[in-house]
Amino acid sequence: MRLLLAEDEKSLSNVLVTILKHNNYTVDAVYNGQDALDYLETGVYDAVILDVMMPKLDGFSVLKTIRERGNKVPVLMLTAKSDVDDKVTGLDNGADDYLTKPFVTKELLARLRSITRRTGEVQDNAVSFGDVKLDRTSFELVGPKSKVLLTAKEFQIMEMFVKNPTAIISAETFMDKIWGFDSETEINVVWTYLSYLRKKLALIGSKVTIKAVRNVGYTLEWKNA
Repeated sequence: MRLLLAEDEKSLSNVLVTILKHNNYTVDAVYNGQDALDYLETGVYDAVILDVMMPKLDGFSVLKTIRERGNKVPVLMLTAKSDVDDKVTGLDNGADDYLTKPFVTKELLARLRSITRRTGEVQDNAVSFGDVKLDRTSFELVGPKSKVLLTAKEFQIMEMFVKNPTAIISAETFMDKIWGFDSETEINVVWTYLSYLRKKLALIGSKVTIKAVRNVGYTLEWKNA
């Protein structure tokens, strides 16, 4: 799951990025409201953590702008202010939740899970395709013969496949969604992870395969024979 973190206090941002990545999120971090708006216009995110007091554009302005433009991404407002009026302003402008600093990590993670559940991004603890099941709780890929633990990137790629079973997904889409559109990672890393997943699908005895569509991308195929 890919997040945008907009927090101008860099020390706090660095800590949050570490915590979120440890919990298997992919995170893009920005430090002012204008950058947050730019990233939201060009990137696809599953949720946003948006600080209120930021340079260039405050969080309320960013939130109001993206909602006016039809962006329904779940937004968790993060602020040092606990005034009721500020909370009301955020919620009225389309925020999904509000968290006041200081906070504990468990609460932040719980609120992220909550706002993504509400928007239908996470409905069940497991999703299935063909003869495999992807367990969101254990990060395991379960097949007819056995199960195998996936790394964070493997899990995110497989989740994109399973949630879009008829779609052909390009390597560039995987890069943008999982590594981030401004990542300096070479695109061949996608091919490497697809190779890992093919081996793991075979290992668990699945008839699901990752099919390459020439010059277009990749899709899941299940040969139920």
